[in-house]
Amino acid sequence: MATCPPYPTPPTGPTGGALRQAHWWQKRWVRYGALSTLLALSGLVILALVREQTGTEGFLVGLGLAVLPVPLLVASFRWLDRVEPGPWRNLVFSFAWGACAAALIAIVANSFATRWIATATADPSHADTLGATVIAPVVEETAKAAAVLLVFLFRRQDFTGIVDGVVIAGVTATGFAFTENILYLGTAFGTDQLSGDSGIASVTAATFFVRVIMSPFAHPLFTVLTGIGFGIAALSGERQHLRRVFLPLSGLLLAMGMHALWNGSSTFGEFGFFAVYAAFMVPAFGLLTWLVIWTRQRELRTVREELPAYVLAGWLAPAEPFALGSMRARRVARQYARRHGGRAAGRAVAQYEAYATSLAFLRHRGRRGRAGADFVVRERELLYELWRRREVARPALERAAGAAQAWPGYGYGYAGPVAVYWPAYGQGGAGQVHGSVAPYPAYNPYRS
Repeated sequence: MATCPPYPTPPTGPTGGALRQAHWWQKRWVRYGALSTLLALSGLVILALVREQTGTEGFLVGLGLAVLPVPLLVASFRWLDRVEPGPWRNLVFSFAWGACAAALIAIVANSFATRWIATATADPSHADTLGATVIAPVVEETAKAAAVLLVFLFRRQDFTGIVDGVVIAGVTATGFAFTENILYLGTAFGTDQLSGDSGIASVTAATFFVRVIMSPFAHPLFTVLTGIGFGIAALSGERQHLRRVFLPLSGLLLAMGMHALWNGSSTFGEFGFFAVYAAFMVPAFGLLTWLVIWTRQRELRTVREELPAYVLAGWLAPAEPFALGSMRARRVARQYARRHGGRAAGRAVAQYEAYATSLAFLRHRGRRGRAGADFVVRERELLYELWRRREVARPALERAAGAAQAWPGYGYGYAGPVAVYWPAYGQGGAGQVHGSVAPYPAYNPYRS
């Protein structure tokens, strides 16, 4: 049975020795250095290619216009991730991969495939249409999906559900669209310079309206379908191999299909673009937005349902699960901590909220038989992090929970579970988790 010690202790064991004996290519700083070098080189190459096609002036104009929707999109995805915020390094990697590596792969592969088709068929116009509706969706969505796959494989601890998949995929696509918009807007500006057009009637204004005003969410919308596939796969058990492969591939195929429909809308007649935009893009955007917000509310409900188990064990105060299960109460707790303890206290409370949420999700997966073999180790690590910050976070959360009782519609009454499910490891092998009703330890970690 998975149980917790009365007091958390720092992780110990042979881990340090294992790291010292690892080969040089297995060291974290080597992998990070190689990845950073790859992204930096990709960025330099894509910078040179875009500048060559747009010219210096066109590049600067395109850069200034393309950057406008980026803060809004990144902030929106970060807002969705507020329940269990992932580390910023994952978002930085995702954006850099989309803007540099994925964009470079797309430009090179699309150009090569289009030229090959034009040469083979001796029909450049047909090659351009085929490249836009078939080649580009396959190449671009695959290149963007690679970032989601890398985070899913190598940052698995930070990739626990649908929201994580949506955020990683959305930020990757935002980076990709940023580079693509520089190219399109810079090229449009160059065209206007040759023709002498300016103002609203210019190609630059029309391109800006279509790509930045009307459809800044287009690329994120496509790639989010891939992210949802990976997110559902993350919720699956480790032994459900077919499900963990089939779902991401299904999401990727849906992303390619929607991308192809969007790119092919210009071939559907004079009003084909607006028809596809109104009939498919807007409803799909609304549906996915609802799905993500519903998933976020479901995550908050999971926090409220799972953390009372640790109240019974003495790790959390009775009011904490309900404060942690409300975004409004979380914000009040952080504000209270900053007001009375400064920025460091506010950061400590924010970290406490994130670790407590991860603990709730870990227990939820264990109770459903989907926890990994490292369940006990990970649970101990999270409890240790909570224990380190309890003196700062506990008064702030209790204050927030008390204030929440006065809010209209705050319906989180505490009834206290009589018996709870505790994930226990069976005899069937590592990673096999079963739900079993078991009493909690009678110790109290707060007792001196």
